[in-house]
Amino acid sequence: MNSSSSRPEAAKPPMRDALVAAAFQLFLERGYEQTTVDDIVALAGVGRRSFFRYFPSKEDVVFPDHERCLADMTAFLAASDEDHEPVRRVCDAARLVLLMYAENPSFSVQRYRLTKKVPGLRAYELSVVWRYERALAAYLRGRFADRPDGDLRADVIAAAVVAAHNNALRSWLRSDGQGDAGVTVDHALGYVRSAFDSSPAAPQALPAPPLPPPTPAPTGERPEDVVVVVARRGAPLWRVVQEIETTLARD
Repeated sequence: MNSSSSRPEAAKPPMRDALVAAAFQLFLERGYEQTTVDDIVALAGVGRRSFFRYFPSKEDVVFPDHERCLADMTAFLAASDEDHEPVRRVCDAARLVLLMYAENPSFSVQRYRLTKKVPGLRAYELSVVWRYERALAAYLRGRFADRPDGDLRADVIAAAVVAAHNNALRSWLRSDGQGDAGVTVDHALGYVRSAFDSSPAAPQALPAPPLPPPTPAPTGERPEDVVVVVARRGAPLWRVVQEIETTLARD
C-alpha cells in the first residue's frame, strides 16, 4: 500500500480549524473590518456554505470554542449533587473556561489583542460572558431556593465568580500568556470562596501571586480602559450590547 498519497489529506487540519486559522491570518494581515467571509473561505479553500455550517457569523469565528465550553459548563453543573458545596462548585465550573484559554495560549493572546481593537468584538465578548454568568446563577438559584435571599445571593456570587475569573484571565493574557494561569485564577477565585463559602474547608484570602509585567502597548495605542453602561432592568440583551458597542465606538 502506498501511504504517501494519504499523508497530505491526513495532515490537513479539520475544516473548522482551517477556517479559524485562515480568518486570523487575514485579520492580522488586513485587519478585522477589512476581512470578509468570502476572503476567509477563499484562503481556506472551501465554500461559503461550509463556513456557515460551523459559524453563524464572522464574529463567531473569533470565539470558536465558547459554545462548546458553555455546554461543558452547563453539563458540569447539571451533574452536581447535594454533597457539592455550591460556591466551590461554581468556582470549579469557571475553571473550565480557563482550561479552554490555556489549551492554546498563543491563540488566546492573539484573540485578546484583536478583541481590544475592535469595539464590535468587545461587545460580542461581553454577551458571551453574560451567558456564562447566567449559567452559574441558574445553578445557584436552584441550590439556594430555600433561602429568602436565594435569588439575590445566587446573582451576586455568579457575578463575583465571573469578575474574579476575568480579572485573573486578563492579567495572564496581558503578560502574553506567561506563567501559570491556573495559579492566578485560583487565587482570584479564592477571594470569592473566602467571602461566600461557609464550609469549613473554605480558603482564606491570600496575597496575590507575582505576575510577569504586562507587555507594553505599542506606540500610539491607548491603555486598556473600562466602560460602564447603565441599562434599565429587563432591557433585552441585544439592546444592552448595542449600547456598549455605541459607547465604545465613541472613543
